Amino acid sequence: MTAVPVVIGVRAPVAAPDAAPVPTTGALVDTHGRVHRDLRISLTDRCSLRCTYCMPEQGNEWLARSSILSTDEIVEVAEVAASLGIRTFRLTGGEPLLRADIIEVVRRIARIRGEDGPVEVAMTTNGISLAKKLPDLIAAGLTRLNISIDTVDRQRFADLTRRDRIDDVFEGIAAAAASELRPLKLNAVAMRGVNDDELPELVAFAMSVGAQLRFIEQMPLDAGHTWDRSTMVTREEILEKLGERWQLDPVPGRGGAPAEKWRIDGGPHEVGVIASVTAPFCGACDRLRLTADGQFRNCLFSNAEYDLTAVMRSEGSVPGQRADAIAALLRSCVHGKLPGHAINDPSFLQPARGMNAIGG
Repeated sequence: MTAVPVVIGVRAPVAAPDAAPVPTTGALVDTHGRVHRDLRISLTDRCSLRCTYCMPEQGNEWLARSSILSTDEIVEVAEVAASLGIRTFRLTGGEPLLRADIIEVVRRIARIRGEDGPVEVAMTTNGISLAKKLPDLIAAGLTRLNISIDTVDRQRFADLTRRDRIDDVFEGIAAAAASELRPLKLNAVAMRGVNDDELPELVAFAMSVGAQLRFIEQMPLDAGHTWDRSTMVTREEILEKLGERWQLDPVPGRGGAPAEKWRIDGGPHEVGVIASVTAPFCGACDRLRLTADGQFRNCLFSNAEYDLTAVMRSEGSVPGQRADAIAALLRSCVHGKLPGHAINDPSFLQPARGMNAIGG
């Protein structure tokens, strides 16, 4: 099978005439030597919030329900990915808890075994409806959890998300804190003039519930394409603000993790920063993405997608007999991965899809 990327923007990887052929065996290793072990699966592009930096309050064009991958299709892909060395499956959205069969998705993926044993199932959520679903998620096999919260101020939360749901988020965080899921991580996008005066308070809140706060530099992934570098709070600014209150010591051994971590006042608490814009970690990236409508992406900022639905839903395609075709598409996706995302290059073009459609 020859896999061809579907170009969704003018910036897409183009193979040179003498490019090495796509490997047909072995682990998922790209042409830059990066071994891929993490697949992030978006379950839906829909969300229960309307964060100002992510999507408009109204007028969103949602994916057709018929285009969303079924649970059977997701599990089939996950089984192939695990056989190729993927160890962690992170379920994202939109908001993954809006998926009606979310418990079944977790249960079936958690049953998959790779060469090194059972795979890990993680999730990134906004926390709304988490409290009531968490016991079933854990029983199904969920092993790690990230919860997004950009502010702990009620009015600011309502202004930022256009929804007055902070109590639901707090309830979800409390349930997660009381569970055995560790490490528990809280994600916050740092934004100038929005929550940059609240960064220490967010860290203090995370510490109070036994969680690790991870600040994320605002990235050009909003559906409205209104991202402005001048509104982005940088890694250095975040560290400077936190350093006014605590002593921060770098934690060694980052590996392929997206967040750099610092120990707070000698520990045990830590804080992380994901600086995709000012301090990219592309050289160690081991992640791939699958959108809710069945497109493989080898980079969050890519403008090329590899069409899985053409494999899964083509005429004559038979479940259980297309593992080789799925594997070939995964290998082509990895083979086409560029050295980095080029955000800081003048020629950079923002992806056509917003973050909610790509998956976190």
